[in-house]
Amino acid sequence: MSESNEIKQVNWVRDVIIFLTSQGISLFGSSIVQYAIMWYITIETGSGLMLTLYMVCGFLPTFLLSPFAGVWADRYNRKLLIMLADGGIALATLILVYFYSIGYQEIWMLLIVAAIRALGAAVQTPAVGAVLPQIVPKEHLTRINGLNSSIQGILNFGSPLIAAALFAVWPLSQIFLVDVVTAGLAIFTMLFLKVKTHDKANQDQEASYMDDFKLGIRYVWEHEFLRNLFILLALFMIMVAPASMLPVLVVTRTYGGEVWRLSTIEIAFSAGFVLGGAIISWWGGFSNRTKTISVGAALLAACTLGLGMTTNFWAYVVLMVLTGIAVPFFNTPAMVLIQEHVEDAYLGRVFGVMSMINTAMIPLGMSLFGPLADIMPIAIILIFAGIVLMIIAFAFSRNKALIAAGKPLTKTDV
Repeated sequence: MSESNEIKQVNWVRDVIIFLTSQGISLFGSSIVQYAIMWYITIETGSGLMLTLYMVCGFLPTFLLSPFAGVWADRYNRKLLIMLADGGIALATLILVYFYSIGYQEIWMLLIVAAIRALGAAVQTPAVGAVLPQIVPKEHLTRINGLNSSIQGILNFGSPLIAAALFAVWPLSQIFLVDVVTAGLAIFTMLFLKVKTHDKANQDQEASYMDDFKLGIRYVWEHEFLRNLFILLALFMIMVAPASMLPVLVVTRTYGGEVWRLSTIEIAFSAGFVLGGAIISWWGGFSNRTKTISVGAALLAACTLGLGMTTNFWAYVVLMVLTGIAVPFFNTPAMVLIQEHVEDAYLGRVFGVMSMINTAMIPLGMSLFGPLADIMPIAIILIFAGIVLMIIAFAFSRNKALIAAGKPLTKTDV
């Protein structure tokens, strides 16, 4: 390897370390505070309606803002957008700290802050997805995205444990400060990231936001592999909702509502998620990315069927581990497929559309399957969902446009 190539490799590795560190710090603080707020609302109100409102405030703003956030990620400096989103969330949380510390403690304020946090997430998601291809060589995108999945899994594993420990000894206003501090650290870390402003952000923006968004939608529709990917992804996310949201209810009804059982299945899924991300990062997946997506989808389908069929708690735990492993096998190559093939000027808007799908489809699925869980056995719902997911996995594996897009890039592509 020549000296210039060695310097170039050191530079992108350094940039990836800085970027993933910043995102990890931000996610860690946000996760701790989200758990604390959810538990506080549950304990203080005991109301399912209030908890539902909190969840709606946590996803609806993301869904509504995603179209504009995708446009912003293509129009403006993506690094700056990520930092501003972190800063906005920290400022809103800091204001909440002040009011709660002087004794003005209202649940509605928590809902407003949850909505602001969701708006920040909407801004960050397409910007983060679009920044990675700017700093990572295309041939390493799968491994870096897999590594990112593992980091997220580790943080998701640790944050509820730390949140529980802090919740036991600190008032809520002090726990809020964790998010303020971690956001500050994340922003400070991002200052050291060297990423060029992409070409479109350097141009005069003559089109309106809505025109730019429509161009993004047209771009997705005119590229067959993107159109097929998003249609299948939307269907898949709806049908994966039962396996995503109902296991806690299954365990409570079938095996008992002891806290250790509920904690065990959460830990099992998180451990599997970390392992799945590590495997993808080390292995890189099949040479055709669509094959990896199909295998991940089929594994998720099989696990959903298994969750509906098993009557043994420890078999259920093993299936939750396998479910966690399968998620990065599905998500990571889908993300890389977009990062490799979408033009840089459209990356933000395409990830904005993807964010809308990811945000809306599981709640939509739960609005369909949640009420059914009260009038029929959840096992039947899971088995039905598993069968449909297997059909969708087969559709992924046979889709010609996705298979063509999933083929390894040539040297000229890279």
